[in-house]
Amino acid sequence: MGPGLPPCLRVGAAVGRFLSLKYNKPLVAVNHPVAHVEIGKLTTKAKDPVSLYVSGGNTQVISFVEGKYRVFGETLDIPIGNALDSFAREAGLGNPGGPIVEKMAKNGKWVQLPYVVKGMDLSFSGIVTEALRKFKNGAKVEDLCYSLQETCFSMLIEVTERALAHTDKEEVLLIGGVAANKRFSEMLETMCKERNARFFVVPQEYSGDQGAQIAWVGILEYQYGKTISIEKSTINSKWRIDEVPISWIK
Repeated sequence: MGPGLPPCLRVGAAVGRFLSLKYNKPLVAVNHPVAHVEIGKLTTKAKDPVSLYVSGGNTQVISFVEGKYRVFGETLDIPIGNALDSFAREAGLGNPGGPIVEKMAKNGKWVQLPYVVKGMDLSFSGIVTEALRKFKNGAKVEDLCYSLQETCFSMLIEVTERALAHTDKEEVLLIGGVAANKRFSEMLETMCKERNARFFVVPQEYSGDQGAQIAWVGILEYQYGKTISIEKSTINSKWRIDEVPISWIK
């Protein structure tokens, strides 16, 4: 399983194996990003969306095409949730940083920060570096929180809008821990209205990592007979969403 993995993953995998052996039940492999997409669809009733997956560990624009969830754009360095947390931590605001940045941004004004979209991909590390440089040179932290949000969210919306146009889909689904940010939802909803697309955001209690999302995809996988033996089971932290065959969508 790897000594560098988070304790929750190591413990969860061990518990899963134990329960499978103890009760003689099949073991099912679940991909984490797939679980975020599917719990979002289940709880919002979205049917065939372009999903914007934004969290501390992932940032991807995803949609189902020809048997798999395809990634149309993603971060080239750090995820958006990590970017917000990193700025807040280095600026002495506390952790987790996302809610603190969102709160302080309400009293901020615009300052220029880099806007980095490369094709359909994004980069956030340089934006954080510049925001921290401005902070150390005396810029108001409220202004930097506001500008960091507006810049990063605008980048994400640009890529999502392009994916929406490319796939000709009619729905956008916001998932992952950063989906709890109200300003982000407001900006995405505005874009969707302009494109005559329906906007969905996963309920806050299902936006972060939780057992319900894993259990739900476990059910979907099991219904199509996709189980794994104890001997072959492991944690693969590099298992991408676009490597997973999706049997339950026709």
